[in-house]
Amino acid sequence: MKKYSFKNDYSEGCHPNILEALIKTNLRHQNGYGYDDYCEEAKLLIKQKMNNDDADIHFVSGGTQANLLVISSILRPHESVISAETGHIFTNETGAIEATGHKVHGLATSDGKLKPEHIQSVLDLHTNKPHQVKQKLVYISNSTEIGTIYKKKELQELSEFCKTNDLYLFMDGARLGQALTSEINDLTLEDIANLTDVFYLGGTKNGALLGEAIIITNKKLKEEFGFHIKQKGAMLAKGRLLGIQFSELMKNELYFDLAKHSNVQAMKIKSAFQKKGFQFLSETFTNQIFPILSNSQIEKLAENFDFYIWKKVNEERSAIRIITSWATPDQIVDDFIININQL
Repeated sequence: MKKYSFKNDYSEGCHPNILEALIKTNLRHQNGYGYDDYCEEAKLLIKQKMNNDDADIHFVSGGTQANLLVISSILRPHESVISAETGHIFTNETGAIEATGHKVHGLATSDGKLKPEHIQSVLDLHTNKPHQVKQKLVYISNSTEIGTIYKKKELQELSEFCKTNDLYLFMDGARLGQALTSEINDLTLEDIANLTDVFYLGGTKNGALLGEAIIITNKKLKEEFGFHIKQKGAMLAKGRLLGIQFSELMKNELYFDLAKHSNVQAMKIKSAFQKKGFQFLSETFTNQIFPILSNSQIEKLAENFDFYIWKKVNEERSAIRIITSWATPDQIVDDFIININQL
């Protein structure tokens, strides 16, 4: 029997509602490049959910593409971006941002989150203008790459700091659905629209075949963004494929229901590890958990399940990463818990 994979939350295809909608609309003629009825409907639904009629919304195919488009469109040649060291743009995008000529300042944080004092430490080291790069953008992820989330007070403090220091705030929302449906979350989509300059709603990791919705709320960043999308090859002729998916995800709270399911499944597994006395690399309440196991325990679990060994703790122990998805079945979780209890 093939092992079940907890390596990521995009191993499955997409939610059945999306497949049905793609089939149902397959032969209907539509305008290209995102000017179709489905993209317009999806944009309207997103605007309603964040109570913001003025936002600009653009659909692109993936997270790295979204990050590259947003950051390269904002920064001038001498400007740079600040990120946590765990940030996707710093660790997992093959230097995509640097390839556009912009420095990424990576900062070590204990929980994957940036605080004003982190950002200030970079600003303090770059006062010799114009001989050093100028920091202009702060990049954060919610949920972060280690499963933690920003609370409302934290995001408010970051937003205020960025405004005071003439910095833009950009939120990577590849797993924003999971952050917003976490049991400890106190942010709303409307809050995020008000407290950031630009962010995106991730579809790839929450029930879509592919796709992210870039949402620009700062008027200064809206102008000519479409040119950047086209120039970098991100404008799909069949933009309807993205619009249909986000339209379905936004109907009847499906997007948030799927994210909540992935969180619930992860928390069941987290509870099983806790009851056995295992420690964790970070305290998470989303669909990513990082239990610390001995090498022999990791080998035992790996007999029936796939997952990543995330970080070596010492010669005898490592943290593994377990990620559940919108489609992770109850039976698989139950089987995994049985295996945990046998460790």
